[in-house]
Amino acid sequence: MASDPKLHNVYLLVHSDKLDIHWPMAAGDTDGFPADPRQAYHTASIGKAFTSVILAKLVEQGFVRFEDPIANYLPPSILKDLHTHKGKNYVPEIQIKHLVSNTSGLPDYYEDKPRGGQAGFMDEALANPSRFWTAEETIAWSTEHLQPRFPPGKGLHYSDTGFNLLGLIIERVTSKAYHEVLHDYIFTPLEMNHSYLSHYSNPAVDNGLPVANLHLNDLKIKLEDYRCFSSFYAGGQTVSTSEDLLTFLKALVNYRIVRKETLDTMLQWNKMWLGMDYGYGLMRLHFIPFTRKYIGWGHLGASGAAMLYFPNYDVYIMGSFNQTAYRSKGMNYIFFNVLRKLEKHVRS
Repeated sequence: MASDPKLHNVYLLVHSDKLDIHWPMAAGDTDGFPADPRQAYHTASIGKAFTSVILAKLVEQGFVRFEDPIANYLPPSILKDLHTHKGKNYVPEIQIKHLVSNTSGLPDYYEDKPRGGQAGFMDEALANPSRFWTAEETIAWSTEHLQPRFPPGKGLHYSDTGFNLLGLIIERVTSKAYHEVLHDYIFTPLEMNHSYLSHYSNPAVDNGLPVANLHLNDLKIKLEDYRCFSSFYAGGQTVSTSEDLLTFLKALVNYRIVRKETLDTMLQWNKMWLGMDYGYGLMRLHFIPFTRKYIGWGHLGASGAAMLYFPNYDVYIMGSFNQTAYRSKGMNYIFFNVLRKLEKHVRS
C-alpha cells in the first residue's frame, strides 16, 4: 500500500490447518472507512469457479452431461450466428465442456476488441454506467462485434461469453434464476453468509461493513452505482469475503461439494498462458519452473483477486488488490512474496 499510489484497499488471508495458521489482513480504506479483513469485495472471475461447480453438481445429479450440446438447452435466438469460423457454423458441435473449459473458440466480450478500431465492450458499458446488461445482451454484443477464434475443442481462449452462456444453461436446467441457484447450491449450504451476486441478490447477513471499492486504473467503482457491471453475470459478478472464499475452496478440496471423481474431471488441465493452465472453471498456476512446491490451483480475477490452494503446503490464499492494474502484480506478490515468506516461516 505504501509503495504504490494506485492501491487503495488490499485484502489477504493465509490459512493452513496443517501449519496451524490463520492470518487475516487488510490495508487501506473505502471512502475513509479503514480496511477490515471482514469486508466484502468484488471477486471478478473467481465467480467462474462457482458457475463450474454448480454445473458439476448438476452433472452428478443427472440433469446434464458435460458432453451435451449446448443447443439442447439454449434457444435459436441466442445460437444464431454464435460460432461461424471460416464460413462454417460450429454451433451444433459446441458442448458444455467446451464452455466450462474455455475451449469453445468463442470470443470474450470483456477482453477482446472489435476490428476496425471500434470501442470494446467495457468502453461502451462504462460510457453508460446506469445501463443494466442482461446475459443475453452480452452474448448478442459478442456475436455482433467479435469473431470466434477456432473450432470447438481445437484450442483454448478465455471467454466470458462462454460463461454467460453457462449461466443461461443453468437457468434452463433448474428453472430458476442463476443468482437463486448460486445461493441454493453454494452460498446457503456452505453458510457463505456474506456472498451474493451484485445487482441480483443480497447477502444472507449484513456485517455492517461497506463493500470495498474497485479501481479500474484511476477510475473508482462503487459496485452498487455501476449497473453496467450486471454484464459479468455468471462469468464473475460475485461479491464475497476472504473467509467465505476460504469456506468454499476448503469444501471443494475436501470433496464436500462434489465427489472426488467429479473434481478430478474438473482438474484436467490445458495450457492457457505461460505458467497458467485451465481446467473446468478452475486455474492452475506454476510460475516457478522445476519445482512443484509452489503449484497452486483455484481461480484469479482481473481485479487482482485470488482464491488459491497450494497442496504441497496445504495452504489457502485468498484476497484482492481491488485494482485492475494489479492483475499480474498480484500474482507475482503471492508467488514471490507471500509463498516465500511462508516457506521461511515453515523452516523456522
